[in-house]
Amino acid sequence: MRGEVTMAGLTLRQIEVIRAVMLAGTIAGAARMLGVSAPGISRLVRHTEDSLGLRLFERRGGLFVPAIEANAIFDQLGRVFGGIENLNRAVDQLQRGATVDLAFASAPSIAQFIAARALRHVRARYPDLFVDLNILKIEETIDYLMLERGEFVMMSFPVENAAVRNDLAAEGRLVAIVPEGHALAGQGRVSIHDLIRFPMVGVDPRDPYGEILARPLRDAGLPVDYAMRGRFAQTVVSLVRHGLGVAIIDEFSVAELYMPGVVRLSLAEAAPLSVYVVTKRGRLLSGFAEYTIQQFRKELQRATESRPWEMPVRS
Repeated sequence: MRGEVTMAGLTLRQIEVIRAVMLAGTIAGAARMLGVSAPGISRLVRHTEDSLGLRLFERRGGLFVPAIEANAIFDQLGRVFGGIENLNRAVDQLQRGATVDLAFASAPSIAQFIAARALRHVRARYPDLFVDLNILKIEETIDYLMLERGEFVMMSFPVENAAVRNDLAAEGRLVAIVPEGHALAGQGRVSIHDLIRFPMVGVDPRDPYGEILARPLRDAGLPVDYAMRGRFAQTVVSLVRHGLGVAIIDEFSVAELYMPGVVRLSLAEAAPLSVYVVTKRGRLLSGFAEYTIQQFRKELQRATESRPWEMPVRS
């Protein structure tokens, strides 16, 4: 028995065997419980009694009955196994995510579709994990991370602050959206110069996300002149759906396969977009957070690789 963990003079293996005999009442029954041979169980019981100098069981017609003088030992065995069962239950709950919270945040554009896809995988792996998903603007990110309200933020703009780190999660691009039945709807690919011929919907270009959406216009030397403005990407999409204009939007905001009322078009001009995982510098992330970030990366990548609405460019 040298090298085994012991408890009150007994190895864990001896404790396991003694308890099995106590529950089964026979050597054969204990052997079946433990999936071992009956002679091995019998030898271990005899060795244990001899080494302790105590009689643990009375033999009555083939039955093993706990000896009266060993009652105190069996009481302790019950407590030991109760503790082990509680430990195993706690491990199982942790593996399932029970009694644990995962808090993180996302920019509205990423939360719209990508977050749900990522969380579907998180839920499958940790079915009991409580998830607290917040929707943040970039200016709210610092307080959220510094006060440790959540572990990370998915953002479409790097947060300039020495207290946080920005890790690239994915590279995407901007696209154009027009209402169904619009004059541009059948083209598949349009230029910025095509879009400005129609009323445009956007986000305030002084907003960090709005600045990203306005960049193709500015790069082309065109004015940022919106007929309507919304606060979030979802608002812009809704305005376009209802025929109130055309828009430039990030592809993750319109990553759903079916979007009735909206037609997505590729931009002829290069319009890259980056997504970042923003975390508090020096903070260790939980395994749940790391797994969730991994799923975000995968779903963001899938969104950029699969664009069923995109028409091939004709040569």
